[in-house]
Amino acid sequence: MSKQINIAIIGLGFGAEFIPIYQRHPNANMYAICQRNVEKLNAIGDTFGVDVRYSDYDELLKDPNIDAVHINSPIPNHAEQTLKALYAGKHVACTVPMATSVEDCKAIVNACRETGKKYMMMETVVYAREFLFVKELYEKGELGKVQFLKASHQQDMEGWPDYWPGLPPMHYATHCVGPVAGLLRLEAEYVSCFGSGTISEDLIKIHNSPFAVESAHIKFKNSDLSAYVYRSLFDVARQYRESFEVYGSKKSFEWALIENEPNVIHTAKKPEPEIPEKVETPDYAHLLPQEIQSFTGKGVYDHDDNTHLSFAQGGGHGGSHPHLAHEFISALIEDRDPFPNAVQSANWTSVGILAHESAMKGGEIIYLPEF
Repeated sequence: MSKQINIAIIGLGFGAEFIPIYQRHPNANMYAICQRNVEKLNAIGDTFGVDVRYSDYDELLKDPNIDAVHINSPIPNHAEQTLKALYAGKHVACTVPMATSVEDCKAIVNACRETGKKYMMMETVVYAREFLFVKELYEKGELGKVQFLKASHQQDMEGWPDYWPGLPPMHYATHCVGPVAGLLRLEAEYVSCFGSGTISEDLIKIHNSPFAVESAHIKFKNSDLSAYVYRSLFDVARQYRESFEVYGSKKSFEWALIENEPNVIHTAKKPEPEIPEKVETPDYAHLLPQEIQSFTGKGVYDHDDNTHLSFAQGGGHGGSHPHLAHEFISALIEDRDPFPNAVQSANWTSVGILAHESAMKGGEIIYLPEF
């Protein structure tokens, strides 16, 4: 594969993490960067040696040399910037979530169909080493029949940028919806969600969302499986935890309760004391081109003197970033849909949006639209 994809990165906070990955990927050309703050734009450009720089996103989209954009802008901008890029003839990778409304999710899916361009939501958990470990167990048949899936994402968002305060927990749910749907490539059919507890009054009034915790059951289409996911963002005492658990007839996987502790495998047909076993999750850098394998263990923000909130609270996203970049580039080179593609991304994102709607209606069952 000698073809090169010209990549432009939009948003250089968290987005800067991907610059050196694309620079070293054998099929990517880290062509351009975009940031409204010109001083920051030039500082990042100088640091990484990226010469093509834009402070205006609309001007960037006019550049015929750009094949694809990787959007890392604030959540409220995702849908608008994605749609503009698709209709400008660019492929799109976008950090989570896809959008903030079901209507915008539908619009992005339709734009992909109309333009023939690829879309990938850059969901970190489905490329984290823990997920890849469970995926390997499943594909080898070691789990047996999968019986139930569960995931959580608990995080203290105090001190994050201005669009986070008071956000309904399930409006940022892809980190727990993605893995429970993604392991068996399931499509969510309907959801029921309950809210629990209350956050402070000053936070409630921002989005008219009172709940400290939202917990949802997801029923999957054409499957006997359901999943349970729960989220918290404010006023809940809990260390950061993105967890994914799967219960099989032969083996089950449970995420560690405390960060940096071993995960647990439970094996059936063993004497009771021997059923659980602590396991160290291996790294999966060997799945990547050699040039970017080192990025599963370290990156731009994996240093005490240069950190980012998503790394201070999140353990570097499980080594997922080079896997995400490689999947996106490979899909474009091979002219195939990336995982997750636009339809899958819309389904996962809409689960969270509709789960919050369900919680506001006392747990009412709400069906996902067809995308």
